[in-house]
Amino acid sequence: MIVGTAGHIDHGKTALVKALTGVDADRLKEEKARGITIDLGYAYSDLGSGHQLGFVDVPGHERFVHNMLVGATGIDAALLVVSAVEGIKPQTVEHLQIVDLLGLDRGIVALTKADLADDDQILDRMAEVETLLSSTSLAGAEIIPVSALTGQGVDELKAKLLALGESGKGASGFARLAVDRCFVLSGAGVVVTGTVHAGEIKVDDRLLLTPSGLEARVRSLHAQNRPAEIGRAGERCALNLTGARLSKDAIRRGDWVVSPELHAPTDRIDVRLSLLASEAQPLKHWSPVHVHLGAAHVMGRVALLEGEKLAPAGTALAQLVLEEKVGALAGDRVILRDPSATRTIAGAMVIDPFGPPRNRRAERRLAQLGALGEADGEALARLLRLEASHVDLARFGQSRNLRPAEVEKLLQAAEGVGLAGFGFLATTLARARQDVVDTLKAFHESKPDAPGLQAERLRVGLKQRWPAPVFQALLDQEIRAKTVVVDGPFLRLPGHSLTLGARDEALWKKISAEMARDRFKPPRVRDFAQAYGAPEPDVRKLLQRLGKLGRVVELAPDHYFLRPTVAEMIGIAHAFGHDFTAAEFRDKLDNGRKVAIQILEFFDRQGITVRRGDLRRTVPQKLERYGPVTTAPVAAG
Repeated sequence: MIVGTAGHIDHGKTALVKALTGVDADRLKEEKARGITIDLGYAYSDLGSGHQLGFVDVPGHERFVHNMLVGATGIDAALLVVSAVEGIKPQTVEHLQIVDLLGLDRGIVALTKADLADDDQILDRMAEVETLLSSTSLAGAEIIPVSALTGQGVDELKAKLLALGESGKGASGFARLAVDRCFVLSGAGVVVTGTVHAGEIKVDDRLLLTPSGLEARVRSLHAQNRPAEIGRAGERCALNLTGARLSKDAIRRGDWVVSPELHAPTDRIDVRLSLLASEAQPLKHWSPVHVHLGAAHVMGRVALLEGEKLAPAGTALAQLVLEEKVGALAGDRVILRDPSATRTIAGAMVIDPFGPPRNRRAERRLAQLGALGEADGEALARLLRLEASHVDLARFGQSRNLRPAEVEKLLQAAEGVGLAGFGFLATTLARARQDVVDTLKAFHESKPDAPGLQAERLRVGLKQRWPAPVFQALLDQEIRAKTVVVDGPFLRLPGHSLTLGARDEALWKKISAEMARDRFKPPRVRDFAQAYGAPEPDVRKLLQRLGKLGRVVELAPDHYFLRPTVAEMIGIAHAFGHDFTAAEFRDKLDNGRKVAIQILEFFDRQGITVRRGDLRRTVPQKLERYGPVTTAPVAAG
């Protein structure tokens, strides 16, 4: 368990930690010279129980509250320090506000310098502290008079700290450590320190730095100041990291060391925000703020989602729009300070770390946030119950640090079903499937001479407009079930077929035979019209209809090729295996320079080839747009 000190400057926090652990937590020369804690200090002790406690000694000076916040967001319990001589001071109040905003409900108050106060003073101070705590998360916390100089109350304080129990941080999720220090150790290399917020970190684990994405391997580690093979949630750890691009300058305070599954930097975080009652003015929409999350400190703005102002002591949904990306997960606590960083103004709990840039105030989005504010199982169930809703299961699990098996259990408990990584209620999925069939049926009835709908037109024509990935999952299911048929670029119902009239069918039979015979240089529309005595507009209309069916492709105005021939020509272009000229392509097709140029210009427009000067090359990912191609290299010349 990690215990963090809190309290005003010179109230004896560092001296008390030394009395509890025997360790002087002031580590900087400047701290020792000035007699104040500037940055975080750390000390460890088993306090005689065999269970090690870690202590984070934070600065009490108002100028270093940003450093205090780095330590406070990683602790399990608070040790609020108040001088029995001086009593409650400004940083006592602000530190307690921070503890309260972080939701820390485990803590003890140490009334220090008790040897310098008489019994009446101590009783008065205890009453003052009880009143101060009464409206916070530490209401009812025990108050113990202590003296670091004489040892008074120190043993009792040790026992009370032990009684607080183990860390409440989650051990089942993926690994996540907040970096608060980074340095280079001679003979070892890069070392980072921080508190493990979730999961376990083991020697040889391959992890990522968030938000940079740098890869790192754990060469060795210390947990609670001891060499170890594994660091667990709730422990302070020092990780000796190695990686190809890893250096001290590439890592900064506020980064996270995470399992690859949790690497998802974000700069839009949806939160439930609470403004302190001590604020003199309401918080306005789009106010600039200092944002503290984990060990990170970035600038951002508050986009209120419910109204334009938030009154003191009020709570509201909001989106934090950050100037830099950070690592964040649902349930993380955030502290906001005013633009000049002189006072703490609000706190927040992350509801969705991946807030949308648009429609953030929409009624449906607010309903989603209402659901996401619940515990894991209830949140998933409520999301599924929203009208025509789905859940991206991977994103849901990632945002809450849940393993896939845990998400699957929650889905089953919510009576949901999974499809290609998305969760639905069975009734929602059935309606969506029927919507696809009904939409195609209505289209066939309104346009019986059309081959069907292209995928995007079908998607936007549904009663419920699903996001493209969700629609593709639904469509793939219907195709597998054979309730929807893929016919070239079109989708249709199994019973629907586009047939030509007897006259058009006879004409097409002649045209297709000639196209197949001279496949690389077929006649044009006017040539077919003259050859078969048909009106040119009728021939053009017939080939346009066949183009919609996917049987022919218009490469140039009024110049159609059979679709398999287009795929064959793409294969010939790719088979060169190197950049090629129009002349080389013409020679392979033996169809004349003008036609070869028209074909290549069509390939350029479709992204099948890329032209640079007189040379072209094929783009592999575009090769099978018109059907399977043969890509074996052809002989030169």
